[in-house]
Amino acid sequence: MEQPTLHDAGPPAGSIPAQPAAGPPPDVHPAVRRSSIRGQVLAALRGALVGGELSPGEVYSAPALADRLGVSATPVREAMQQLALDGAVEVVPNRGFRVATHTVPELAELAEVRALLEVPVVLKLARTLPAGHWAELRPLAENTVRIAAAGDRAGYAECDRAFHRALLQLAGNCQLVRTADDLHRRAQWPLVSGPRTCPRSALLADAGEHAALLDALEAGDIEAVESLLRGHLAGSAGR
Repeated sequence: MEQPTLHDAGPPAGSIPAQPAAGPPPDVHPAVRRSSIRGQVLAALRGALVGGELSPGEVYSAPALADRLGVSATPVREAMQQLALDGAVEVVPNRGFRVATHTVPELAELAEVRALLEVPVVLKLARTLPAGHWAELRPLAENTVRIAAAGDRAGYAECDRAFHRALLQLAGNCQLVRTADDLHRRAQWPLVSGPRTCPRSALLADAGEHAALLDALEAGDIEAVESLLRGHLAGSAGR
């Protein structure tokens, strides 16, 4: 099977330029430069996974992926090791990394755990924050609609998490935000039996729920907030 290209992963998970032939500037520590390349590779691979360019069940070697990204194999291996910790890939000794398979029940479990974390926090915020405060999140919600309209699944995944991060950050609990974002990322891996691309209509419907949630928060409608958020999280399973 021909290995997919990664150049369409979308920002910030887009293609990675090859490392320049010249060495780093004298004032840049090599470790800093290496960390930057590794971060870009990780973002590109995450985008390729979410976008369906790397197929569930398929095995990919680090050197082959490195050639497509225009980098050495070392940062690719390091990024794939992180993805293994994230549950996105599995290490296959002497071969590379197999893209993990995910089922609807598994993603439903993640959605349930997300609801246990996020719903109580958002309901507390709904009862305590001034109504005008929610307008600050409108640009993020609008951005999800814009990216959804373009049909960019990888880009939408990033924007979707950005909206939910910003929402939860209002609670002032960094550990909560970090944990919820990790769960959210895991819930975005594609299904083994699902389509390689998510229909634009599904992305637009999901994005529209962000605006509806903000409307309910601004109106102080606690019941609607809870219903919308629970439905939004449940609907993310298998999307």
